[in-house]
Amino acid sequence: MFYYQYYFPQFVPVNYYGQPLYTDMRQQPTVQEILQTIRSQHNNLYTRLENAGMNRQVAEYVFFFVVNYTVNQANTNQNANQIYNQFQQQVPWFNLLFRQFNVPQNVQDQVLRRVIQITLNELTGDGGQQPGQGWSRWEDLGGVLTSAPTVSSWQSNRLDVFGRGTDNALYHIWWDGNRWSAWESLGGVLTSAPGAVSWGPNRIDVFVRGTDNALYHKWWDGSRWSDWESLGGVLTSGPAVSSRRSNHLDVFVRGTGNRLYKKTWNGNRWEDWEDLGGNLNSEPAAVSWGPNRIDVFARGQSNNLIHKWWNGNRWSDWESLGGTLTSAPTVSSRRPNRLDVFARGTGNRLYKRSWNGNRWEGWENLGGTLTSAPAAVSWGPNRTDVFARGSNQSLIHSYMGR
Repeated sequence: MFYYQYYFPQFVPVNYYGQPLYTDMRQQPTVQEILQTIRSQHNNLYTRLENAGMNRQVAEYVFFFVVNYTVNQANTNQNANQIYNQFQQQVPWFNLLFRQFNVPQNVQDQVLRRVIQITLNELTGDGGQQPGQGWSRWEDLGGVLTSAPTVSSWQSNRLDVFGRGTDNALYHIWWDGNRWSAWESLGGVLTSAPGAVSWGPNRIDVFVRGTDNALYHKWWDGSRWSDWESLGGVLTSGPAVSSRRSNHLDVFVRGTGNRLYKKTWNGNRWEDWEDLGGNLNSEPAAVSWGPNRIDVFARGQSNNLIHKWWNGNRWSDWESLGGTLTSAPTVSSRRPNRLDVFARGTGNRLYKRSWNGNRWEGWENLGGTLTSAPAAVSWGPNRTDVFARGSNQSLIHSYMGR
């Protein structure tokens, strides 16, 4: 039987010999400094446990214990999921505490993994698997994804990420400039990964394939989410979407015959489907870096990256950019005439190939362990955010720039 007063944070866990079980041996950062970061920047973690039935004092103790373990006992060269699994093995009685408060197992897992990830981010050593020079450590944002994610940004330092959940509904999590929200369900029955884009402040358009293989659309108008609408078509992949200007959308899908198809919202109505040819081996990816420019990418039949673009007057032919892709690509643009294409490659690692305005640079191995295609977006001239499904089926995130 647990007595709740035992779990207050001012008590240090002790072993059977009466000595502190863990002692804070590091000078920087201290356990208390990391806890203060969690209190000030990640208060939603407390809220999640409180909403599940655990009071604030006990949540404070839980976070103290997990942070202290991560700082002083864990191998911080491992990722958050590996450390959490070891924590569960070494401190099995901790689960009993959560059962006393009837906290669901998925809430416990997501919150504690997030606390470990925050701790790793605060430590001066390599607290996680860094994708590459200048990139942040991967962070685990929880959730259980059954598809690749997609991401859009409608203003500086704002991110909206979408994925399919275990019930095949659309799920949404967002960064508001200070903290990550909890996951919310937006309903629907998806048979593909979603695609999303923003064409203006407080506007998001999301597209998916439905159970009848048609294209479906849902949007946020700044106040509420619309109902789903069917736009028809016969999709053999998930959709991708880009926006050349305000109130303009270009949606791309793989259709029958593995060809690329496009459907455009011209500001007044949806135009008919247009066949753009090709021989795609994945869903497409699309981005626009100017009012008359669209770049579309896909995996080709040789598992290479293929590329086609609109220059304002006509579509180019397809070109091969090489590589060995094990997923569909994604693409983002930080500034005019600049492209960053990402894909999962051999070893389930993240690879990037960039157009620097004059030429295509070589492929760069950014590491990581991806179990889906990546998603990428840029909300500023020096900022790129990449998301994917990780090894535990949760959403993982890394970024470059500020």
